Amino acid sequence: MGKSIIKDKSFLFAKRIVMLFKYLIDDKKEFVLSKQLLRSGTAVGALVREAQNAESKMDFIHKLGIAQKECDETLYWLELLFESAYLKEKEFTCIQKEADELLKMIRSAILTTKAKK
Repeated sequence: MGKSIIKDKSFLFAKRIVMLFKYLIDDKKEFVLSKQLLRSGTAVGALVREAQNAESKMDFIHKLGIAQKECDETLYWLELLFESAYLKEKEFTCIQKEADELLKMIRSAILTTKAKK
C-alpha cells in the first residue's frame, strides 16, 4: 500500500470517532450506542493496518473485507444516533460523508486487488 491514503484517512476517522464518543458520553449522556460506534469506528483503521501486514493477497482482501463491514456498521450506528436525536444534522452529515468516502476507498482497494490476481 506504500504511502497509504486509506491508512491515513482511517486513522483520522478513528480519531474523529473517539472525539464523537467523548462528546456523546460527556454531553449527551449516551453510553450504549456510542460504545458500539467507538468499537466499529476504530476497528476500521486497525484492520487497514492489519491488511498492510497480510501474508498473502487473499489475506489482504479478507482483512479489508472485514474493515469494509466495520465501516458499514459504523454508518449504521451514526444513522441510528442521528435518527434518535443524539446527533444534529450538521454533525451527522460531516462524519457520514467521511465514512462513505472511506468505505468507497476500501471497496475500491478490494476490487483492484482482486483484479490483479
